[in-house]
Amino acid sequence: MDSDGKTVELIERLARLVTNEGHAHGLKPVQWEALRYLARANRFSRTPGGLTAYLGLTKGTVSQTLMTLERAGLVEKTANPGDGRSVRLDLTAAGAAMLDHDGMATIGKALEVLPATVRADLHAGVEALVRSVLDLRSGRAFGICRECRHFAAEARGPGLHYCRLLQAPLEEAEAGQICQEQEAA
Repeated sequence: MDSDGKTVELIERLARLVTNEGHAHGLKPVQWEALRYLARANRFSRTPGGLTAYLGLTKGTVSQTLMTLERAGLVEKTANPGDGRSVRLDLTAAGAAMLDHDGMATIGKALEVLPATVRADLHAGVEALVRSVLDLRSGRAFGICRECRHFAAEARGPGLHYCRLLQAPLEEAEAGQICQEQEAA
């Protein structure tokens, strides 16, 4: 087997380790992905449509996922203050607490013990791989708000930013969250 084949097998093994840990807490992989996304997404992206685009799944699959998470008390839907036709998704306190049991936390801990140069190389390689897969699938990359061409740093004062695309103020915490509208600067 060539090195690319071995790399694919390693990625599969890593995914299985995360999945198996997640199953121990009663959630399916897509449900964990939804919780992770909602914990990291900004208020403009915490919508069913944003989650659907991020996961690259069908609306039906995401709808079923959200209904399950709502019934479990992990996610709640509220009317979107900026657009009465849509809903905003938020983690409940139980949903946020569930992330303490996420298998991805184990991956994060394993990364912390690697040398900085290995972590940097791994980050660059995985980022390139994700972009390549998204390109092949014609998917959206999403990205960090602060790294967007529409982001105006401290436009309203220290720590008070602005999104020129959505014409909305942004708090400091939102600047570090992922956004479905992000376009690299």
